[in-house]
Amino acid sequence: MTQPLAPVNFLLVDDLEENLVALEALLKRDGLVCLKARSGEEALELLLVHDIALALLDVQMPGMDGYQLAEFMRGNARARHVPIIFLTAGAGDGQRRFRSYEAGAVDFIQKPIEPDVLRGKAAVFFDLHQQRQQIRAQRDELQAYADQLRAADRYKTEFIAMLGHELRNPIMAMGAGLTLLKRRRDPAQVAELHERMDRQVSHMTRLVEDMLDISRIGQGKIGFKLEQADLVEILKTAVESSQTHIEIGAHQLSLDIPAGPVPVQADPTRLSQVVSNLLNNAAKYTPSGGRIRLTAQVGEDVAEIVVSDNGRGIPPEKQAEIFEIFAQVQSHGAAAQSGLGIGLALVKQLVELHGGAIGVESEGTGRGSTFTVRLPLHGRRPCPRSAAA
Repeated sequence: MTQPLAPVNFLLVDDLEENLVALEALLKRDGLVCLKARSGEEALELLLVHDIALALLDVQMPGMDGYQLAEFMRGNARARHVPIIFLTAGAGDGQRRFRSYEAGAVDFIQKPIEPDVLRGKAAVFFDLHQQRQQIRAQRDELQAYADQLRAADRYKTEFIAMLGHELRNPIMAMGAGLTLLKRRRDPAQVAELHERMDRQVSHMTRLVEDMLDISRIGQGKIGFKLEQADLVEILKTAVESSQTHIEIGAHQLSLDIPAGPVPVQADPTRLSQVVSNLLNNAAKYTPSGGRIRLTAQVGEDVAEIVVSDNGRGIPPEKQAEIFEIFAQVQSHGAAAQSGLGIGLALVKQLVELHGGAIGVESEGTGRGSTFTVRLPLHGRRPCPRSAAA
């Protein structure tokens, strides 16, 4: 959306204060600011600070007169292209007019000034300046759109490359498993191969489900239904879903959640998915044998769910973008190659569908991470304050 236009500045230069006041009153209109100077030196100071749409210069001034001021303006890169209209109370002979145009003026008006004539001429420059502002604003908007398109194209390219990488590994592993199954007859070996292949299928299925969820949320087509649910049961379900990841990493998981039921308006499946993804993320980026903690606190109107770990942490410069799609691939180096980097982007969108907010805190690389989810207890509405760090 186009931003409101900035005020248009006219520069009025005359050594007599009453002339400046009269000019300002004559030109007055919405969106116009008249900057007044009593000398050429004052005018130059204003020209160096402000963007001027039109300069109205009195020719006859003590010290630096209007012609000298115009010469200085034409020699200054900032003021070179400012239109100049000379005002004079002297005789309008041809030589004076020629000197005015030679100095770069666009017009020459004798005093006493005809108000309608001056207003009409000034209006042209007022409108031209606003049109240039609009063109610049449109140019900036087009540049922003172009940047967004380039970013989207870059994300698409990265996405295809990472998807190919992620799907290739489990497909190759399943192909090798099928080949081995044809050769092996030992039931124990066959069972082991089946288990490996099942893990690879689960991995591919999870990748595809995450991608589909991101796409569905963006299109407003995701299955999402708020209902009265028990937050404690949702958290327990999330822990069960993440147990395998936690055990593989030999992590220690500690829980600090309410003992009794906590009624909450939520989509149980999706909220469980949020917490499970955060636990999986903690397990993924915490070295083997790490500590992961899940806590939940309930206030009068808001439930706060916190997942913390003592893992790799997040550099300060990356924390603002960690919830963007593919962000974790860029911020965690080689470790991130085991996923597409869309888990936290999905979590953020699901939390916002609940009317909540999510934030992250980390003291930096190697100092662990803490993700905080804040959810309204009584239906889908914005939380009272953001959980962002």
